[in-house]
Amino acid sequence: MMMKVLITGATGLIGKEIVKRCHKNNIDVNYLTTSKSKIENTKNYQGFYWDTKNKEIDVNCFKEVDAIIHLAGATISKRWTPAYKEEIINSRVESTQLLIDSLKGESHTIKHVIASSAIGIYPDSITHYYDETFKDFDDTFISDVVVKWEQSVDGFSKLDILVSKVRTGLVLSEKGGALSEMVKPIKIGLGASFGTGEQWQSWIHLDDLTNMYLYILTNSLEGVYNGVAPNPVTNNELTKSIAKTLDKPLFLPQIPKFTMKLVLGEMHTLLFDSQRVSSKKIEEMGFNFKFSYLKPALEDLLG
Repeated sequence: MMMKVLITGATGLIGKEIVKRCHKNNIDVNYLTTSKSKIENTKNYQGFYWDTKNKEIDVNCFKEVDAIIHLAGATISKRWTPAYKEEIINSRVESTQLLIDSLKGESHTIKHVIASSAIGIYPDSITHYYDETFKDFDDTFISDVVVKWEQSVDGFSKLDILVSKVRTGLVLSEKGGALSEMVKPIKIGLGASFGTGEQWQSWIHLDDLTNMYLYILTNSLEGVYNGVAPNPVTNNELTKSIAKTLDKPLFLPQIPKFTMKLVLGEMHTLLFDSQRVSSKKIEEMGFNFKFSYLKPALEDLLG
């Protein structure tokens, strides 16, 4: 069956891989971009302009589309000034609202929306093991972002559209993101874990994450799914495994929390918060991970 999806955030790290995976599976892609210079127009890859701040969108993007993969949102890896915090929330909520409002007045063929979300919705805990049924969210900035983000996405269900959310963990890729940043100091012998190093890091290989999106799409799976591999590790284990894979020593003592707070401000919580998150739900739906364990994942990416 020929299928067509509309992707927001198609030029980001995860978006680019999902586009490739769609094309491999003969799925045509429309994508929305805020930059007119990034608009391409080929048989299976068509760009359309949108401006979420001014509520502008080219509604032709919805033509003959079966599903939306919604990844757009301002990066959280940037200093959280009060103004930027607002942008982090607005970029997610406003872009979602613009899609919903634009579909309200249109006759469309969209049956499914798969939206990116984050495991930052779960509270910081060394002992808890979180699955998708957990509801007792914290009052932290990141949790607040994710709650508002997910609530805005629920608006699609009022249009009789199936809604799925992928709560993404630490995405491991050699093409950018967190792993590239962690590798830099280790390569020059300055690697160290953060704080006690006991905080849990629920990671996922980029290949598995993109496969998960396609799996949810092609099987019309509804609801929330944790986008994490089956075996989370501590920050200590992660740092040591990267060093071992790169054949580099780890000399430094652990980096204290107050140092990173000075450097990063409130954003330092991304490095110190502990979230041990379960992947059982997606596995029970028949999804198989290519990289269930950290060592083979790192060897694939860094070896």
